[in-house]
Amino acid sequence: MTEISAGPPSYWYSDSADDERGSRVMEALRAYRAAEMSMRRRTQASMAMGENEMLVLRFLTRHGRRSLDVTPIDLARHLGISTASMTALLDRLEKSGHLERRPHPSDRRKVLIVITSHTEDDMRQTLGSMHAQMMLATRGMTEAEATAVTQFLERMRTAVDGVDADVIATSSASGTPDVAA
Repeated sequence: MTEISAGPPSYWYSDSADDERGSRVMEALRAYRAAEMSMRRRTQASMAMGENEMLVLRFLTRHGRRSLDVTPIDLARHLGISTASMTALLDRLEKSGHLERRPHPSDRRKVLIVITSHTEDDMRQTLGSMHAQMMLATRGMTEAEATAVTQFLERMRTAVDGVDADVIATSSASGTPDVAA
């Protein structure tokens, strides 16, 4: 387990107690993100897939459990890629036996994408212990702690969703420190 330094706040924050506390939280969040990214790379390597392929399979698994139809356009929107790129990705996953294209039962113009049962089994086997370890880390949290963590993560998601790429490019060009890294 990585120890988080409680050293002085970084140079772009003030010396206030709020900023010192926030700096510690951000450092812990950065350390978690680095560990999670490393784990995702290991998982992708073990399944011989790229990130987008894994994201497609997770999306299909979640939607399949709720009996929701998924089309190639749904997947392209989810990943933020073009339909042409989505078609190429689906072709690879279909060729490798991870998913199937099926005709839509009521709309001949649509195609539904479904994960194969063996892929779901493979994912459960590969990701099961990882998910169990992550859930173990949440055990023992009080309702108040779970609420605080959830609210914090929702605020962080809102904050990063609100960052405009033009603002990032402008601050990088002006020499403003990159506080998001």
